Amino acid sequence: MFSIKQPKPTFRSYLLPPQHEDKLSPEMKIKKLKPVLLRGEIVVNEVNFVRKCIASDTSLYDLWGKLTCTNFKLSFITDTPMPFQKFHYKNHLLGEHDVPLTCIEQIVVVNDTKRKQKILSFNKKLKFNPTELIIYCKDFRILRFRFDESGPESAKKVCLALAHYSQPTDLQLLFAFEYVAKLYHQQGDRINGIDPGGGDTGPKTPLFETFSDWDREIKRTGASEWRVCSVNEGYMISKSLPEYFVVPSSLADTDLKQYSYSFFGRRMPLWCWNHSNGSALVRMSCIKDLLQQRKIDQRICGGITRSHPLRSDVYKCDLDHGLPTLQDIQAAFTKLKQLCVNEPFDETEERWFSSLENTRWLEYIRVFLKQAVELVYVMDSKRLSVVIQEEEGRDLSCLVASLVQLMLDPYFRTIVGFQSLIQKEWVMAGYQFLDRCNHLRKPEKECPLFVLFLDCVWQLLEQYPAAFQFTETYLTVLHDSTCISLFGTFLFNSPHQRVQQSTEFAIGKNIQLGDEKGLKFPPVWNWSLQFSLKDRALFNNPLYIGKSVPSIQNGLTKSFKRTKKNYSSTLRGMPPALKNGIITQPALMPRRNSLILRLRPELVHQAPEIQNNGLQLYLKNFFSKPVDLHGVILPRLNGPHVKLWKLLYLRWIPETQISHGGFITAFHKISLLADEIEMLQTSLRQYRSFPLSQATSPDGDQSRMFFRADDLQSSCESVDFLSSSFPFSPVGNLCRRSILGTPLSKFLNGAKIWLSTETLATED
Repeated sequence: MFSIKQPKPTFRSYLLPPQHEDKLSPEMKIKKLKPVLLRGEIVVNEVNFVRKCIASDTSLYDLWGKLTCTNFKLSFITDTPMPFQKFHYKNHLLGEHDVPLTCIEQIVVVNDTKRKQKILSFNKKLKFNPTELIIYCKDFRILRFRFDESGPESAKKVCLALAHYSQPTDLQLLFAFEYVAKLYHQQGDRINGIDPGGGDTGPKTPLFETFSDWDREIKRTGASEWRVCSVNEGYMISKSLPEYFVVPSSLADTDLKQYSYSFFGRRMPLWCWNHSNGSALVRMSCIKDLLQQRKIDQRICGGITRSHPLRSDVYKCDLDHGLPTLQDIQAAFTKLKQLCVNEPFDETEERWFSSLENTRWLEYIRVFLKQAVELVYVMDSKRLSVVIQEEEGRDLSCLVASLVQLMLDPYFRTIVGFQSLIQKEWVMAGYQFLDRCNHLRKPEKECPLFVLFLDCVWQLLEQYPAAFQFTETYLTVLHDSTCISLFGTFLFNSPHQRVQQSTEFAIGKNIQLGDEKGLKFPPVWNWSLQFSLKDRALFNNPLYIGKSVPSIQNGLTKSFKRTKKNYSSTLRGMPPALKNGIITQPALMPRRNSLILRLRPELVHQAPEIQNNGLQLYLKNFFSKPVDLHGVILPRLNGPHVKLWKLLYLRWIPETQISHGGFITAFHKISLLADEIEMLQTSLRQYRSFPLSQATSPDGDQSRMFFRADDLQSSCESVDFLSSSFPFSPVGNLCRRSILGTPLSKFLNGAKIWLSTETLATED
């Protein structure tokens, strides 16, 4: 047979064929990777072919990519998906492998060949080429990078740049200034299309920067004998107080100006809150003029007494005696971090709880909660006004005053109310976030007092989960936001410092401020800058029920307000022996699968150590009846009631992660049920031919749950990625012995260390 041969081509091309993206070599792909930058963010230095370590005992799951240092963050860029990770809580400002520079606590460089390691600090020289970089973060993460295939000089430059930009010495070098400056030049006074002072959609959080915010708070609490004072307008009296604050109506401005010279920092008495019985909560610094101390003290207390409807006496509480100092709190937190982060979990397992108790962190939580309970008793039962006194009135008084209001006022247990509480008692009252969070590397002034406050709030949330509108995810994210140098909320020591520093910066950048007092930094309460609407739904507590519950009868919407005789739905129908969620008689057992726990009798009848008989009787009466979730709540402080906040401190440790377990499993089921109830209520309103505006809930989209009943398929799939660390993933964030946990068979055989399945497979 004959075959027809194709003629050979005579044209010869000398051009290389075009390369498609999927056919590029791994080296070319890494070089083409680029970081996602915010406004005002610039790349300082970068290095290619970096390996991010996922586990310390194997390199099988390590990721290859580019390590970039900007003026805002350390960013590791890769196109390889994270192994074993089924869910990632996305932040609009940060990528999956990004760390804000202000979140970096310590930088360690290692050279394997020379067996050298060094802690890098500002303006320190590095005499060897690093082969490994270890980052210790303030949010309890440890990140580890290898430079085995990287250029030695490039790796060295990145490490030095990281040490330089993560440890600034001047406030205006923080990224927030460049970010806001770009926004003023490009969009006027709007940030990402949102007013920087307005917060998120829905109810706005009052910032207490204006006269009207304080006036509304006076009217909300019914403090008719108090007034908003503008004597500090322009910060003419005190640099650490807000321009507007509340004082007794009987005290004139001229008297306040005269008295201010006798106080530390000229911090005059600052009203915090008013009880419905007329008692007030006031905080102030100590009087330094001993000659005038008695006279001024009588004048101030006299004004507070006249503001009380019963003209009751004033109870003074000195926080400088009997409470842990800032140094004690810092030392306890350092030990806690050493236990939770630095020490290998498998080596400390047998003595872990005793080591936890030795840190004294839980002890200090009990102390401050107990102090707040005593002041709640004075205001609620004895009906006396309370004056919290501290030397400067800017540290412990922030914590104690906030806890007292949180226990007494259910408004502060809502999301907007809690944010207004922080804004009022911490930001505007002059808490030194810049120094206490150590943004400028001044370790002698560092103190995790705000972390301690969030932990105390979590203890209350843990004991009364249906009394709070927010969840522990919200508290954890709020803690992490203190380490992001973008929000003005946690960036300054006082409102005056924000105005002064931002005005100087604006003049240097030729920014026209107009009538504004300094630059407007975005508040952290504008959560849409960080998270999507769906992810923000994790902030909403499905167990929480508002103070008024709408109902439909005969085509009319009625609102039934809860009273002290109405209790949580979880307690309805329970036997009379049920006291505060605990069954005290063995004969009366809860139904199967009930949420009510039965404790041992010795724990039930264990009374707290109380010196005051009146306080003891007050607590006994409180714990002897079901709790009004929209009234006063008091914590139990004895024994195991004060716990470790695992989601905050242990979320990055794979060994502590419970797959398909933890509180999130109950949260998932309750969210589905709450969403289904909301859907049925909406359908019922629509069936009654109500307008659409009335058919939706008051909070709109914010009231919707993260897990939704209308998507049954996604609800079933969501179980696959639920764990006790949800919504955070420990994979790749902490280098431990393994990322796969401990096989049950090895554990039952008496293994004393935690080994991965890969290690076990190679043992034989």
